[in-house]
Amino acid sequence: MAMLELHQVETFYGLSQALFGVELTIEGGEVVTLMGRNGMGKTTTLRTIMGLQPPRHGTVRFRDRDVTGWPSHRIARLGIGYVPEGRHVFANLTVRENLLATAANHAGTLEPWTVERVMSLFPRLAERHQQFARTLSGGEQQMLAIGRALMTNPVFMIFDEATEGLAPLIREEIWTVLETNLREAGQAILVIDKHPEAMARIADRHYVMEKGRIVWSGNSAALLADQAMQERFLGV
Repeated sequence: MAMLELHQVETFYGLSQALFGVELTIEGGEVVTLMGRNGMGKTTTLRTIMGLQPPRHGTVRFRDRDVTGWPSHRIARLGIGYVPEGRHVFANLTVRENLLATAANHAGTLEPWTVERVMSLFPRLAERHQQFARTLSGGEQQMLAIGRALMTNPVFMIFDEATEGLAPLIREEIWTVLETNLREAGQAILVIDKHPEAMARIADRHYVMEKGRIVWSGNSAALLADQAMQERFLGV
């Protein structure tokens, strides 16, 4: 059974069409990327999955349920942890309070994420657990955003540009968490990012978008080997 399936999805903003017949599948335990230049429909795809921008045509299925048109809170409660672009932490709450605010276990995970477990994953958060989120650096806020998503104990996680604008060392730390902590634990993940070499290391399969369409898909070996595709669609 696939974790997530998009079939012939077409999404609009008013009269403007943003997605054109998008087909995407993620199996349980897979890490999959969605790549492309800015403005090509990646974030719209995530908003469509989460019910924030419902498709006008096509279907979205999660864990074999048709969730097309469901409100976002109902979709999230099925077990999706969403780390949006821009972090969006609760600025006037402490690190610990931010984590406690999202604590839930709707999916009935046997070994749920706890505040202590998240802080062991990100020691910087443990050091700053009494600080207000607004006083954290950008990288620390992103770690906190990931930690909040984990506190919902998701069966599936979505990362929208999780390392955008971060220092290289912080970016590498977050990628390492995805690769060695979450992937090896069997967490199903969809990642939007712009770094093919890092994504080839972290993920099992890859999709590339251009103007609201999936124009390429393949495994990590194929991604690294197809330099012409990278130059044409990723601008590297």
